[in-house]
Amino acid sequence: MSNSPGLSFANADTWRGKIFNGEWVAASGVLDVIEPASGQPLHQVGKATREDVAIAVREARAAQRLWAATPPRERAAVFHRAAALLEQHASAAAALIARETGGILPKGEHEVRESIVLLQRAAAMPLEANGRVLPSVPGRLSIARQLPLGVIGVISPFNFPLVLSLRSVAPALAVGNAVVLKPDPRTPYAGGFVIAEVLAAAGLPKGLLHVLPGGADVGQALVEAPGVPMLAFTGSTAAGRKIGELAGGHLKKVSLELGGKNSLIVLEGADLDKAVSAIAFGAWFHQGQICMATGRVLAHRSVAEALTRRLADKARHLPVGDPALAQVALGPIIDQRQLQNVVDIVGASVAAGAVIEAGGTHEGLFYAPTVLSNVKPGMRAFDEEAFGPVASVISFDTDEEAVELANRTEYGLSAGVISASVGRAMALGERLHTGLLHINDQTVADEVINPFGGIGSSGNGTSVGGPADWEQYTHWQWVTIKEAVPLHPF
Repeated sequence: MSNSPGLSFANADTWRGKIFNGEWVAASGVLDVIEPASGQPLHQVGKATREDVAIAVREARAAQRLWAATPPRERAAVFHRAAALLEQHASAAAALIARETGGILPKGEHEVRESIVLLQRAAAMPLEANGRVLPSVPGRLSIARQLPLGVIGVISPFNFPLVLSLRSVAPALAVGNAVVLKPDPRTPYAGGFVIAEVLAAAGLPKGLLHVLPGGADVGQALVEAPGVPMLAFTGSTAAGRKIGELAGGHLKKVSLELGGKNSLIVLEGADLDKAVSAIAFGAWFHQGQICMATGRVLAHRSVAEALTRRLADKARHLPVGDPALAQVALGPIIDQRQLQNVVDIVGASVAAGAVIEAGGTHEGLFYAPTVLSNVKPGMRAFDEEAFGPVASVISFDTDEEAVELANRTEYGLSAGVISASVGRAMALGERLHTGLLHINDQTVADEVINPFGGIGSSGNGTSVGGPADWEQYTHWQWVTIKEAVPLHPF
């Protein structure tokens, strides 16, 4: 497949050592991006500085004013073209995304497919109604309209970087904002540069999107920048707390999509083969490096032993390895630091009495899909997000106990209930403290047109996606109109 002029989806020469401000600009420093599966350098990008953030915000503010005044159909056309371009170059983009993230190729292809939908959704937004007519006294027109905030700062993670960047970048731009994006330095292409390429080629005016790979200092500068009224952050709860505190001190709007310790409840009478398939996907897809991952499997005592046995057998037969060299189900953990976190959680839990039914081993960054039984509250495997391929099985006797165990967490992102009785599952699910609830399915699900967000330590109660996007990336302005100035009683 040949690339269009000006596009370089599989050619790093265009952006080697550079950052993006509407054009590719040489940076003062460089970041070496390592392929997790091979441990070898994959490409090199520019490393942004705090000064780059200040320049980007200044340029974005200037560009945003003209963009907000651009006719809606012209804004929509940019996203229609971008969606078509990404679809045209889907294979090249997916392959490099998979390599950079350590994912299997179907994971990279999934990111690209969902991102095409995000761009198509963004194309529709400028043509949607963005206000309401309010009741008022005779002779006065009262309306509320939603206006762009200005410059949106976006800080995105390494696990699904294209989707988790674009789900903020696309709607924020669509409603008239500019965006400064800081992708994770481990995945700058998937989290930023592919977006820059496709939107620039689609005709997005210069200065509206800036992509600045860098470390925590760049993120902090973006949060503190006076010209950025809103931050959208996806990442760990620990980092989210720091960003929320810092943004609050600057009186900024902030959207936090953080971690999760998600429970999938399996009731007696459930089809165990289907339940095991659902658990395996929810716990081990992309090595469990998903905020929605099925970390806890709450199984009714009557089926817990059989479920654990089948799940362990499934784990032992799933191939692990370099996705670029063989057809595997699991690739590598993103880096050594994240691997050590998984090792520590499993080790501490086993020392506290948990039993390894399968897995619990690794070769380099390749961690085997793992099943733990005899997991109890208070163990790290019960309480903490591993962000690795670890499924902990916990048995219960009553629905009330299942609800209590599922809610015994600081998090509140996703939950699932598998049951032969939809009514029973719904009644149980209504008692779960969670932002996402799936009846007869596992916990990893996002159609990118749905409101997505968590509560507790999984987020600050905001949602992104679909109908939530207008509320997220705009502010309300109340406007009243009268034919003439009335007399007032003063």
